[in-house]
Amino acid sequence: MSANPSAAEAAIAELLSIMARLRDPDGGCPWDLKQDFESIVPYTVEEAFEVAEAVARRDYPELKEELGDLLLQVVFHSQIAREQGLFDFSEVVAVLNDKMVRRHPHVFGDQTAEDEQAVKVNWEAIKAEERARKGREHDSALDGVPEGLPALQRAHKLQKKASKVGFDWRATAPVRAHVDSELQELDQALASGDRDAIEDEFGDVLFTLVNLARHLKLDPDLALRRASDKFEGRFRQVEQLAGAPLSDFDDDRLDALWRQAKRQSD
Repeated sequence: MSANPSAAEAAIAELLSIMARLRDPDGGCPWDLKQDFESIVPYTVEEAFEVAEAVARRDYPELKEELGDLLLQVVFHSQIAREQGLFDFSEVVAVLNDKMVRRHPHVFGDQTAEDEQAVKVNWEAIKAEERARKGREHDSALDGVPEGLPALQRAHKLQKKASKVGFDWRATAPVRAHVDSELQELDQALASGDRDAIEDEFGDVLFTLVNLARHLKLDPDLALRRASDKFEGRFRQVEQLAGAPLSDFDDDRLDALWRQAKRQSD
């Protein structure tokens, strides 16, 4: 492992050169040449999730590779922007450097921050000043939560923003009780058969469960990922125990296989 700045600079320069070559109309890659900002956004989002998955699994060789894939997305966007005369990779880095210094005055300036909470308060104040300079006045405490976030993450961030201005339960118990209340409303919607009402109430249940996770200091996305991984592992075990297509088994046999797989994995 090397911390040689010149080696890092050379590696970045080579990466930028590779990306420019891929986008060169004269002999570049047809697929890369066809892409634009919009078309590569799904890949950017996917790579970010693959980084998160590598971290969750503590697979650090995989993390190294996935971070490279995510960096490629930044370079790809930057190359398209350079071709359109908007900005280039060096400007992306320069803006980031300025932002990091500006948002850490307790490190690079004369302010102080005694703990993590003080850092967060300063951070939000600086971000508000930045919005004002850009002509984006603070209209709501919920500003700054992208609509494009995955639903669980967006719900979590919206709730955290609201909590910062005191719009929150002060204890976990009433949140847990609210889960039961929302489930009752879902039952009523199910009884009515109204599909719109069912979807609305089901969404309320999910939103309230995210709120409960926040009060329990849990990451709802990580919790759901772990549950999905657990289900996948047990389901594959059921397939192995069955030794035949699961569609050949009735409900009682499937339930017995599931319970057996659960016992073996616990």
